[in-house]
Amino acid sequence: MTTAIDSNVLVALWNKDDALNAEAALALEAAAVRGALVIAAPVYVELRMLPDRDERAMGSFLSKTGIEVDWRLEEKIWREAAKASHEYGKRRRGERHSKLPRRIAGDFVIGAHAMVREYSLLTLDRRTFRIAFPNLLFAAESS
Repeated sequence: MTTAIDSNVLVALWNKDDALNAEAALALEAAAVRGALVIAAPVYVELRMLPDRDERAMGSFLSKTGIEVDWRLEEKIWREAAKASHEYGKRRRGERHSKLPRRIAGDFVIGAHAMVREYSLLTLDRRTFRIAFPNLLFAAESS
């Protein structure tokens, strides 16, 4: 099975001091054993925001790990992302004293990408994605 990777997994992996570093490394390793690894284009953009992740560094990392970038995000993905963000926003605003965090549009595109492609999603934030995408498959990892 192909696994789509959320940016938070790679950020934790790259930061040796991150409390979730070991969990991210183990989860990524397990996902690689199960099949192909991919990141959606918005994940690439989020990762490139980091100071030490210029194009050369990203290319080297992706090449070493065998992670592919899926640059194609067709209309169905955008529509599913919009639907999920709308429903999440309604739920967040509708709950008095909501504890649901604000999310950026990219999160919904990442979830919709995995759902539409029928990939499992490797993330350290299952809660948000479970709410926004109830039918999304998750890679085995805790969060």
